[in-house]
Amino acid sequence: MGVAAHRERVLRRREYDESDVRVRPGRGSRPRTKDRPAHRDAEEGMVVSVDRGRWGVALAGDPDRIVTAMRARELGRTPIVVGDSVGVVGDLSGRPDTLARIVRVEERSTVLRRTADDTDPFERVVVANAEQLLIVVALADPPPRTGLVERALVAAYAGGLRPMLGLTKSDLADSDEFAAHFADLDIPVLLVGQGDDLAELTDRLSGRVTALIGHSGVGKSTLVNRLVPDADRATGEVSGVGKGRHTSTQSLALYLPGGGWVVDTPGIRSFGLAHIGPDDVVAAFADLSEAVENCPRGCTHLGPPADPECAFDSLEGKSLRRATAVRELLTALASNDSW
Repeated sequence: MGVAAHRERVLRRREYDESDVRVRPGRGSRPRTKDRPAHRDAEEGMVVSVDRGRWGVALAGDPDRIVTAMRARELGRTPIVVGDSVGVVGDLSGRPDTLARIVRVEERSTVLRRTADDTDPFERVVVANAEQLLIVVALADPPPRTGLVERALVAAYAGGLRPMLGLTKSDLADSDEFAAHFADLDIPVLLVGQGDDLAELTDRLSGRVTALIGHSGVGKSTLVNRLVPDADRATGEVSGVGKGRHTSTQSLALYLPGGGWVVDTPGIRSFGLAHIGPDDVVAAFADLSEAVENCPRGCTHLGPPADPECAFDSLEGKSLRRATAVRELLTALASNDSW
């Protein structure tokens, strides 16, 4: 039988379709998929440190089960910060020189963000999923500035964190005058200097994730070392507000002896808020958020002469006092002064 006759006989025996033809794609033309592995066996953990492309992860939030992990390739450049809840696979033994992989970053419940200044469009997430923000301020040496506190409060309200003030060096100056600036916001104000009893503070921190921020030199690292005796955070003299040697250079989550975590952040030079608008702040207060529904379109809530019909001006009693305090925050937000 000839070749042609044999081929005709085979074709009669079987019908072909496109699945019978295997086409090998050329280099660079292979079809890609956006589907990512499910990693259903990934173990949940909390990011507690970040250092040059490596993340420390406390598995199940257990401070005794910390592994070092890299970001999985399929996550691309997904940002991962301290406080993030992540899924981890690979070597989870935590032994030296082992490396796990972060394969999933869960949706964040809160975010503490800042920009370098008010003209910088690039926002940086400082801490994720913190429930509280403790703003550490020295009452003297360096002298306190309301600007940083106001801006930190704005970031806390916009990001969903409950703010607190921690005042250090109360032996050098009276705290009442400074605390009075924020009385109408109902913010807890605690004395947390070296000679102060920390019982109330530790009670508020217990079982929660709390971020700590403050200018360099205000005693934040000293406070952290008191809260977590084995933290061994560096402390030192700083020549002035926002100048000199910063005693902490990386954010780090530290487990509290009574449960919960504190996230010590580096001493900051400025707190830009380019990503936040007035309504982001007002939304944190139920009574004010309801009132501003009656504001004209585009109202900045700063009051006359900029906003002569702002609904804040129709409030009374405690709500009016809180609106006045919030206006001070909004003034700080509009000032373009990142201090």
